[in-house]
Amino acid sequence: MGLTWLLSLALTAPPTVRIVHSGLACNIEEERYSERVYTIREGETLELTCLVTGHPRPQIRWTKTAGSASDRFQDSSVFNETLRISNIQRHQGGRYYCKAENGLGSPAIKSIRVDVYYLDDPIVTVHQSIGEAKEQFYYERTVFLRCVANSNPPVRYSWRRGQEVLLQGSDKGVEIYEPFFTQGETKILKLKNLRPQDYANYSCIASVRNVCSIPDKMVSFRLSNKTASPSIKLLVDDPIVVNPGEAITLVCVTTGGEPAPSLTWVRSAGILPEKTVLNGGTLTIPAITSEDAGTYSCIANNNVGNPAKKSTNIIVRALKKGRFWITPDPYHKDDNIQIGREVKISCQVEAIPSEELMFSWFKNGRPLRSSERMVITQTDPDVSPGTTNLDIIDLKFTDFGTYTCVASLKGGGISDISIDVNISSSTVPPNLTVPQEKSPLVTREGDTIELQCQVTGKPKPIILWSRADKEVAMPDGAMQTESYDGILRIVNVSREMTGTYRCQTSQYNGFNVKPREALVQLIVQYPPAVEPTFLEIRQGQGRSITMSCRVLRAYPTRVLTYEWRLGSKLLRTGQFDVQDSTEYTVSSLSRDSYGIYNCNIINEAGAGRCSFLVTGKAYAPEFYYDTYNPLWQNRPRVYSYSLQWTQMNPDAVDRILAYRLGIRQAGQQRWWEQEITVNGNIQKGELITYNLTELIKPEAYEVRLTPITRFGEGDSTIRVIKYISIHPSIQSPREFHCGFEDGNICLFTQDDTDNFDWTKQSTATRDTKYTPNTGPNADRTGSKEGFYMYIETSRPRLEGEKARLVSPVFSVAPKNPYGATNTAYCFSFYYHMYGQHIGSLNVYLRLKGQTAIENPLWSSSGNKGQHWNQARVNINPPTSFQLIFEGIRGPGIEGDIAIDDVSIVEGECMKSDQPANTGAAQVSTTPLSSSTAFVLVCRTDYGG
Repeated sequence: MGLTWLLSLALTAPPTVRIVHSGLACNIEEERYSERVYTIREGETLELTCLVTGHPRPQIRWTKTAGSASDRFQDSSVFNETLRISNIQRHQGGRYYCKAENGLGSPAIKSIRVDVYYLDDPIVTVHQSIGEAKEQFYYERTVFLRCVANSNPPVRYSWRRGQEVLLQGSDKGVEIYEPFFTQGETKILKLKNLRPQDYANYSCIASVRNVCSIPDKMVSFRLSNKTASPSIKLLVDDPIVVNPGEAITLVCVTTGGEPAPSLTWVRSAGILPEKTVLNGGTLTIPAITSEDAGTYSCIANNNVGNPAKKSTNIIVRALKKGRFWITPDPYHKDDNIQIGREVKISCQVEAIPSEELMFSWFKNGRPLRSSERMVITQTDPDVSPGTTNLDIIDLKFTDFGTYTCVASLKGGGISDISIDVNISSSTVPPNLTVPQEKSPLVTREGDTIELQCQVTGKPKPIILWSRADKEVAMPDGAMQTESYDGILRIVNVSREMTGTYRCQTSQYNGFNVKPREALVQLIVQYPPAVEPTFLEIRQGQGRSITMSCRVLRAYPTRVLTYEWRLGSKLLRTGQFDVQDSTEYTVSSLSRDSYGIYNCNIINEAGAGRCSFLVTGKAYAPEFYYDTYNPLWQNRPRVYSYSLQWTQMNPDAVDRILAYRLGIRQAGQQRWWEQEITVNGNIQKGELITYNLTELIKPEAYEVRLTPITRFGEGDSTIRVIKYISIHPSIQSPREFHCGFEDGNICLFTQDDTDNFDWTKQSTATRDTKYTPNTGPNADRTGSKEGFYMYIETSRPRLEGEKARLVSPVFSVAPKNPYGATNTAYCFSFYYHMYGQHIGSLNVYLRLKGQTAIENPLWSSSGNKGQHWNQARVNINPPTSFQLIFEGIRGPGIEGDIAIDDVSIVEGECMKSDQPANTGAAQVSTTPLSSSTAFVLVCRTDYGG
């Protein structure tokens, strides 16, 4: 493999960017109103590549904004050149941006709009204007058939009755229209005053006119005198009350509807339980739980009228969360229970269904009935449902004892909840204290600690913990945390948990009195946070370096010591006084002084560490992305590649002595390596060029570049180079051939200002039965599978209408005022003009900066026979240019014009090929036999 080596001048360049696509798109409209639109079929693979230039090498970032204003902004960033989305879905359409920046000038940004095309199956629904409640479609009723299909682009609908195509006005009893509110997305077929012939099979065909090769889709509906909207019946009660663990079956049956309705079950609170078993209209839930409760609906739909819906509510019986509280003499506001005063005991439970809840009261195990002195109320209007009260009037010594309230549900099946409350002379209200050693409580980050409030009183109430000094949640995420023993346990304490915590008594399970509360202070110690946590330092031998480690925060803030180490070797220790950083200097680096330096800064809670990796490794080279494409070689199987790079921070380490270049074919294991010697010092920004030759088309190669110094090998850089036949910005027209064989037609685009478009076609796929006496019977090489571009002149085209095809931009170096004249190019193409109605084919030259001025270059009109002809024109463009092919429709349908094998070659056309005329546009028209067969590939030159 031959290689050439070159050092060139130092340079920096701001970024530029352009976006290329993989060619899987259905269509690409280039620079339409300064934007590019890339259309792709749903389910295909989207692949966009961001090509950048600039030095230092720009950083690349892909972002996306949503496709419609109703979508939320999405920012799914990708930081490599190629953005690839497999199986793209409709919601992934939108505008994709590629941004490149390298710190020089403004960032370069390009965008492309991705439009995802799809067509869902159409649905036909049937409605009648009146009498919807009557289940039949009678005579003298107006019936509407509505067809709907989701699509992009907008769908076109057509109707058939049997095999008959229904058009507006073709049948007085039929009307076809688009409702205004649907913005043209729905076609409605209106049958006015049903007639016997209207009972038939109707088909709706939805079409997006084969864009992206999406085929039409059809749905049929049979309308008869029995057609009716659905009706259903639920063979269950409403509501259904069940005990947990039971199996429940809901049965839904259809009582009417033609065609037969389909039945589905839905749940108002979301999806059906996973364990649900569905069998037609029967839904079974085995071993039901409280989470399965809710409203279940059966829906019947046959696309006639409105769907029928019936619902039932499933209630799962349950008793939970029993609580009590004691209210001492509510009239005297005492906190203690006193003889001769009133005491109220309250019990509360949650019950489902609440109307089945029953309470019973017991004293010392014996049933208690309501009396003048013992008043039992089942509900209290001042508190939530599910509460019972026992009022003891004029408390006596004999009233002391254990009172029990028992909650149960009518019908049984659910375990009762029993709550015991002791009333005695020792029943006293609560009191809260914090042990002296428990506040403030000092702990370290990551520890497990217990905050403690001692509670006295009988009975002991529930303790509620909350943050006292800030409105934030507790460690478990709740605003309050319950504790039955007064202890709050916190696992893995963090510094954010520092602060004051409040403990207070709850009215539940204790006295209904003013809450008692106490405060506990928590102090969380944590080791020093330092910077930098890691820093790589590269420096050549014999030079000095200084490392600095700084404290950002720590608790306690009194930092004790610092220590510097190289590996396990202790270098220096010391104490902090007022400063917040420490430094260590190596005055002269040697091989022994390379390594990892650690600075540990230590307080009571632990240590923070700064780490420094000191090496003499060379930094990685940076590939220069201005030469993304290969050099063209006029040989069929090989190409060369101009590999260019600069060296990152060449002065930071010892002089680079050589580069190790590795290259291997993509997918292979073995590297082919060569060492390249460097003479002299490499300057910052210096561009290094290395030509790789004898690369096999169209293979891709992986290239690895590693700098070498006295220290050893530096960091490697790897990139993939590949042969690309076409590029969105043609850098040089030195050698351009296009046979319209690739998916992107060599980046030719349709002009937005014309009447219709050129069409890519091959004879193998073209239908000529309607116009057999026009157009080519093969491409220019004689292949029936080969492609060409042509204008289709059949209806609805009219005489004089134009189709314009625009080439990519060809860049030409600006003219040297002291040098030679403009470079000459030979522009040639093949054209086919056969048919009695042939119009005209014109070619124009559009120069950069003169977009409104197009210079006529070549023209031909009329029937030229059933063969391909070649045109050759010398052009001398002074600046970047485009070529425009304009086909004009003649007076009839036998007027198809085709072009193929467009080429631009540097240098004038061969003299032997030139006609004997002196016009500015020299033209040669040569008939070519269809039996002549040779291939021209679509290829572009991008480098020397």
